[in-house]
Amino acid sequence: MLKRISVQHLSLGMYLHQFCGSWMDHPFWRTGFVLTDPKDLARILETDIREVWIDTARGADVAQGVQGTSRAEADAQIDTDFAGLEAPAPAAPVAAAAPARPRRREPTTMDGELRAAAAICTQSREAVFSMFNEARMGRAVDTIGVQNLVDEISDSVNRHPSALISLARLKTADDYTYMHSVAVCALMVALARQLELDEAATRDAGLAGLLHDLGKAGIPLAVLNKPGKLTDEEFTVVRGHPDKGHAMLREAGGVSDAVLDACLHHHEKMDGTGYPHRLHGEEISVIARMAAICDVYDAITSDRPYKRGWDPAESLRRMAEWSGSHFDKRLFQAFVKSIGIYPVGSLVRLTSGRIGVVVEQSPQSLTTPIVKVFFSTRSDLRIPPERVSLAAPGCTEKIVAREDPARWNFTDLNQLWAGSIVD
Repeated sequence: MLKRISVQHLSLGMYLHQFCGSWMDHPFWRTGFVLTDPKDLARILETDIREVWIDTARGADVAQGVQGTSRAEADAQIDTDFAGLEAPAPAAPVAAAAPARPRRREPTTMDGELRAAAAICTQSREAVFSMFNEARMGRAVDTIGVQNLVDEISDSVNRHPSALISLARLKTADDYTYMHSVAVCALMVALARQLELDEAATRDAGLAGLLHDLGKAGIPLAVLNKPGKLTDEEFTVVRGHPDKGHAMLREAGGVSDAVLDACLHHHEKMDGTGYPHRLHGEEISVIARMAAICDVYDAITSDRPYKRGWDPAESLRRMAEWSGSHFDKRLFQAFVKSIGIYPVGSLVRLTSGRIGVVVEQSPQSLTTPIVKVFFSTRSDLRIPPERVSLAAPGCTEKIVAREDPARWNFTDLNQLWAGSIVD
């Protein structure tokens, strides 16, 4: 039985199933092991992780009288929280930026925007790569050129949010740092639009997303591109990137105080356990709280050299567990509304027993996306792919579960939702 408990109740002999936090918050290569070494227990207590999942069927249970939360109870609460997201999201103020140019808002189809988004991703990756190289050589960031890039990304998000956001999640190990900046930029724009922020504030949000990790240009490439978990010393070096990026942008000039603040504080947490300044709650600016959500979502859904990315819908479920301690709850709810409870690329099971991948959001409801079904659990066989709009009149299908892609080992999920774009 899976049970979520406080790390204070961890003891030797327990089977550690999963940390309640991103792998960026702890120094372990993996989860899924019996806790036998007192040093490992001490290391867990020293991290920012506050809760873990244990499997009582494979290891020791908590002491008598200690309360835990079952997986069914946790999922039921999260699903209840998600079910309430159909109501309008609350707006939040962000400091104004320079006047913005008029946006192109003509909507496009998902298929149509995917091709445009693919070109923007290629262009953006090259531009961010060049920007990081310039910063490594000590040259100032071209903030005007960067803003033009933000405008292109924002235009795509305005036309069809899911296309560029979904494509930017697909990264190679070599271009992770650069495409992560592009993805967070797009996610920040989508969140700002969901919050109905004005054009200047939305522009700032996108610029903050694109520049939030600039400080990593000051980290040795051997550490930045290490194909494995970092040592404690290396982790400390990486944790210095917000200060480095803030200093680079301040020297370059041309960006607002809001963007500077997001660069410096996007790793702060609502409970005060973040870095670099351990800010707490309202001490963290709104734009930095937005950046924290977008940064973590893209990081945990992206493949890394040492770990596969999590399924998008499963990532949101896990992030919901951390909401309140790690993230601003109101902003996290708005974020979920901006990308969907089941984002594009999510693997889901329907009432019929068919499994499919989410290919597009539905304007009618967050819980009724368009799904491309391709596998039958009843026959345990692939079936001809079929698009099913769960919001269509007369459709009796519903999503009954999120599925783990690792369990099924489908190798063509990305092709199923993106087609030839990712061939």
